[in-house]
Amino acid sequence: MTLKQLKYAVTVAKTGNITEAAKQLFIAQPSLTSAIKDLEKEYNITIFYRSNKGIEITPEGDEFLGYARQLLEQANLIEERYTGVNRGKQRFCVSAQHYSFVVEAFVELLKKYGGDKYEFHMRETQTFDIIDDVAHRRSEIGVLYLNTFNETVIRKTLRDHGLVFSTLFTAKPHVFIGKNNPIAKKKTITLDDLTAYPRLSYEQGSHNSFYFSEEILSTIDSDKEIIVRDRATLFNLLVGLNGYTICSGVISEELNGPHIIAKPLDVDDYMEIGYILPSGMPQSVLTQQYIDILKNRCC
Repeated sequence: MTLKQLKYAVTVAKTGNITEAAKQLFIAQPSLTSAIKDLEKEYNITIFYRSNKGIEITPEGDEFLGYARQLLEQANLIEERYTGVNRGKQRFCVSAQHYSFVVEAFVELLKKYGGDKYEFHMRETQTFDIIDDVAHRRSEIGVLYLNTFNETVIRKTLRDHGLVFSTLFTAKPHVFIGKNNPIAKKKTITLDDLTAYPRLSYEQGSHNSFYFSEEILSTIDSDKEIIVRDRATLFNLLVGLNGYTICSGVISEELNGPHIIAKPLDVDDYMEIGYILPSGMPQSVLTQQYIDILKNRCC
């Protein structure tokens, strides 16, 4: 195995096409195909399925490519540290539940450390996809929450994927509502106060278990349910329909505008918000810097 072979495999996965990858790598297509086959033979795996329609990454190939990306990142860091030469773009990816402080920290990291060339990804996504992204090294770090209800299931899922959870902070439950909502003047909101209003929550796809819900108290019945996929839609509906969502209460007016407010929810519960990383693997400088920024912003 060589770093060049790993770069070839990662480029093929990124483009989804051998011909396009060969063009980007400035090598002949047969040479690229041969290099990939040698890599597969060396480790007795199949990284890509090949067909007339192109290529598809196999499950074992997906895992292998996660390690390959990690090795290439570490090699770039060594090159930059000891030669002072940055050989390519800075690359960094975060997968997270829908938290404004995660985006704010991402912006700060990019401004401080992005450099002249970069490719940064900010993925606000479904809970299981956060775990899967970090497990397969598509993201360097993930951010999600635990509480009494979901902790056993989430921690087992993390262990099964070779990941560890570290706490950033613990928050009491709040509700996000529009500032003109009829209950907005109350100092504290009760569950009974919410029964007349639509409850908004984030879609969890095929892993739509209560344990993977981004909102706590998801098992409590609600007559009016709205499921969304992105934060902008959820906030628009909070205002337009006097809806609500249960959350940590951490909000940024700069990012989310002045029309959404957070009110304490009168329940005996909590949200332990933290980050997940691969167990036992060294982290990149950018990952370490991002964790420091997260801690400074929310703790």
